[in-house]
Amino acid sequence: MATNKNAITRYIALDKCFRNPGKKFNISKLVDECNEALFSLNPDASGVEKRQVYYDIKFMKDPKGYNAPIITFREGQVVYYRYSDIHFSINNQPLNGQEAQLLNESLMTLSRFKGLPQFEWLEELRTRLEQSFKLNSEEEVIGFDKNPYLQGIEHLTTLYNAITNKQTLAITYQPFQKDQQIIEISPWYLKQYNNRWYLLAPDHNNHDSEHPHTYPLDRIVAINESKAEYRPNTEIDFNEYFEDVVGITVYKDKEVETIKLKVDKKLWPYIETKPLHGSQSVLERSDDHIIIKLKVIPNYELESVLFSRGESIEILEPAHLRTSFAKRVEVLAEKYRK
Repeated sequence: MATNKNAITRYIALDKCFRNPGKKFNISKLVDECNEALFSLNPDASGVEKRQVYYDIKFMKDPKGYNAPIITFREGQVVYYRYSDIHFSINNQPLNGQEAQLLNESLMTLSRFKGLPQFEWLEELRTRLEQSFKLNSEEEVIGFDKNPYLQGIEHLTTLYNAITNKQTLAITYQPFQKDQQIIEISPWYLKQYNNRWYLLAPDHNNHDSEHPHTYPLDRIVAINESKAEYRPNTEIDFNEYFEDVVGITVYKDKEVETIKLKVDKKLWPYIETKPLHGSQSVLERSDDHIIIKLKVIPNYELESVLFSRGESIEILEPAHLRTSFAKRVEVLAEKYRK
């Protein structure tokens, strides 16, 4: 089985040559065809030489490769290569056992997306592979963090399809401790955070329709199609949109701040190996603590993460965040004094 993109590109190029009855290919021509295919894919590619193409031909002929019927014939002193069966193609070959095993392992990893849109075929394909190649394994060797009881997961397929098809929706939304409401939206993006799913979409009834609202899927009661015109996302790159925050909440009217934290030495290995944010950097080290900084927009999720670390993290700056935490700690301490 091909293990990298360059190898696959070469095999496809050679396959086209070997099944072309109207043209003859010696080793030099095959090298040229491989290099042309590689350079068309990546102009900065280094190309290949004859030795690599000889090795590729050997691999393609091998039963553990493609078992391709490659033969040679001479015209004078020149050796040419072709398929003995011009109807053969590596693209038409069934999976061999090794390929099936690797594919099945990939499907087992992807099976954590069970229930997500566009992945309904995974379980069926994995079952067919197991039946065809006797790949079934009773022992599970990998587990993922998931919540099988998560509410709202049933809406994922509908929302995913609405985003890809640019379909306006009317959602029945139930905020916490507020009345249920029907909101007309243009769905833009789905994001998972902390084992919960969120929809980002502008509210058609809100004048600020260029800025998406965030809707937890477990608060969506029902979804119906709307005949209103879809408002496409033309400005936001969602990879950049979340770059300056921890979690899901982005405040359009807040700026990035420098958050300075004092981390206890015992907690530091966990913070070092799993940074609180991509901007995390070390400012100072001592025997009993590490001082780090983050450059983020403060939000609820950041506060929750820091609060979950208890006494092992102290907020040094900014002052407003330190004061906010001090008040929360006082409230918490008062509850335990009762």
